Amino acid sequence: MGILDNMSSELVLPPFSSTQVYLIDDEPDILKILSDVVALAGLEAHCFSQADNFINEVHCFEGDNILILDLQMPGIDGIEVIRYLAKMENAPELILMSGQDSAVLSGAENLAVAHELVVRGTLVKPLSVRLLRGLLEPQTLRRSKKWGGKTTPSNIVGVEELREALDQDQFVLHYQAKEEFALTDSTKYSAECLVRWQHPIQGLIYPNRFIELVETQGWMPDLTAIVLKKVANQQREWKKEGLRINLSINVSASDITSLILPEVISRLLADNELDTATITLEVTESELMGELTTSLDVLTRLRLKGVRLSIDDFGTGYSSLLQLYRMPFSELKIDQSFVSKMVVDTEALAIVKACILLGEQFNMRVVAEGVEDFATKQLLAELGCQAVQGYFVAKPMSADDFRFWLARQLKSQA
Repeated sequence: MGILDNMSSELVLPPFSSTQVYLIDDEPDILKILSDVVALAGLEAHCFSQADNFINEVHCFEGDNILILDLQMPGIDGIEVIRYLAKMENAPELILMSGQDSAVLSGAENLAVAHELVVRGTLVKPLSVRLLRGLLEPQTLRRSKKWGGKTTPSNIVGVEELREALDQDQFVLHYQAKEEFALTDSTKYSAECLVRWQHPIQGLIYPNRFIELVETQGWMPDLTAIVLKKVANQQREWKKEGLRINLSINVSASDITSLILPEVISRLLADNELDTATITLEVTESELMGELTTSLDVLTRLRLKGVRLSIDDFGTGYSSLLQLYRMPFSELKIDQSFVSKMVVDTEALAIVKACILLGEQFNMRVVAEGVEDFATKQLLAELGCQAVQGYFVAKPMSADDFRFWLARQLKSQA
């Protein structure tokens, strides 16, 4: 057995109902057992070991139907199947399965609900026959959610020179270190990548002067592509030097609503022979208030591919808890507005404590940003925060300066 709970050989098959059950799982043994469970429930099963075959063969549904869907599939994955079903009339009710953590399942479930699909429930592998049988019982479960829109920022710098900067790649990356309290691997430090515009006349220009214009002009995919390429190149160089360090990359609302982003990142990492543990994507909480359905799609698929996701500036939005519940994040960054005051402000301290506790309950890594003194860093360590970032640790610096700084830090601890 092992894969599933024991199935009783004494169960009597009830007569088949009109409900059709579709099974998608790439493991033949599991698919066979699922089919047996469906039959024991008196239902007719249609098995698919590839999601591609299901999409190519099933173009419409009649009557009541159920789809038992494994999210982690080669080729077309479960999130893409959900996207396909969302365009169909009379789509089947879903039972979602995954060997990934609960955050991935929750993200996929919320995505399906956002698409107005019926989700009977979710199952973590190894599967329980008892739970699966319960989900196959006649029932109706439909939930709906309404999510808000987004704002449009104002222009800051000239459009033409900014377009020229993108075309000529006048951007550079600076790196701000994060110091780890609890080590999970051989890396003592990680870092956040911060984009800067190296203007040929004005010199270094910070994002507050150009990032809003990039977004309003619809050029964020261009800038993100530049940043991702630079990060991959830098990681490849450091890997040759024996340096393995996780780098965080800030992504925007337009990035997380781009359905091709998971493939772009996977291909970029593969081309540079990098594993997914080398990057974390940071999403500001306010960025999630746009097209939530597509964001759920993209972020959940990124997690399926092994990419870490961080919710940035946590606590500053009006729906913080809801975002943690909806989205499959693996890291929580406490906003610096609370961290910088926590030593002298009891309310700020209470918020920081609550954030750390939330992170622990959601099994998320917690990072505090805006740490500017030893007292704050020490208090965060005592509270169980896993990592800190801020000027007390290090200011943002160029790639070469960061490498030398890191070498000094590691040498001093040897």
